[in-house]
Amino acid sequence: MITKNLTDAVTQLKQGQLVAVPTETVYGLAANALDAKAVAKIFALKERPVDHPLIVHVLNIEQAKSLVTSFPDKAEKLAKAFWPGPLTLVLPKNDRVPELTTGGMQSVALRVPNHPAPLAIIEECGFPLAAPSANPFGRISPTTALHVEQSFGAGAPLVFDGGPCQVGVESTIISFLDETPCILRLGGLAVEEIEKVIGPVAQVGKSAQSIAPGMLPQHYAPRTRLIILEEKDPLPNGKLGLLTLNRSTNKEAFQAYEILSPEGNLEEAASGFYSALRRLDEASLDSIIAYRFPDQGLGKALNDRLERASHLN
Repeated sequence: MITKNLTDAVTQLKQGQLVAVPTETVYGLAANALDAKAVAKIFALKERPVDHPLIVHVLNIEQAKSLVTSFPDKAEKLAKAFWPGPLTLVLPKNDRVPELTTGGMQSVALRVPNHPAPLAIIEECGFPLAAPSANPFGRISPTTALHVEQSFGAGAPLVFDGGPCQVGVESTIISFLDETPCILRLGGLAVEEIEKVIGPVAQVGKSAQSIAPGMLPQHYAPRTRLIILEEKDPLPNGKLGLLTLNRSTNKEAFQAYEILSPEGNLEEAASGFYSALRRLDEASLDSIIAYRFPDQGLGKALNDRLERASHLN
């Protein structure tokens, strides 16, 4: 059921139930982050491994600080610069946060979403929300209320419709568990912007242990095989779809195609990325062909999503 009634969403959450809520990045499957029984319902509905941590959405820096044992200066600089926004900080948790919420880890991933609906819901509920993407684990993230309903079918929770997500890809995750801040997941805030505020940051290797959401080799994947090609590569046989930033040549070779931004705008491309991937996935194709994005700004995050969506396909 889709609703625009904020009271309905708050009531469900206060009763320990799940509600899909919009953010500026993607729709999240939300529950009381401090209630292990409610959080368990997230893992069950998504069929998500219980050792895979959840991002906790908070109202402000003060609420974030109430959930951790330390909040380093550089983390606070980033929070003040980019919250609300698509930035998640990984910090040492305190005992208020159940280990189920954090995948059994002694750290918690926190962010303030830049969308009026979740902020109003958190304020009305009086507790933070654990809210991974509102879709079956490993599949394409939802950026509209309808995507959530389509993802779960008859098992869909209440969905609060806050319109389409503006950023369109998940938040950037940075860890402050070691002396040097480390990017764990590329996302809606460019690394270049982070480094302007706190200086150089490290980046975790692709084979690292999954200590944050979105780090598994295969994630964000359509059911249709996705193949990343270079411009010079020959096309495979079969009914093909094309996912591209602004490449429009040789369109006749494709049964369906999605040009994300004719002007080559990476923000516009990110905003429409998952919706375009969903449309191609529903087009009865043999393969989806994708060409890499420029390796800068949000292009890095989009390339990361392509690589994980194509893994093992």
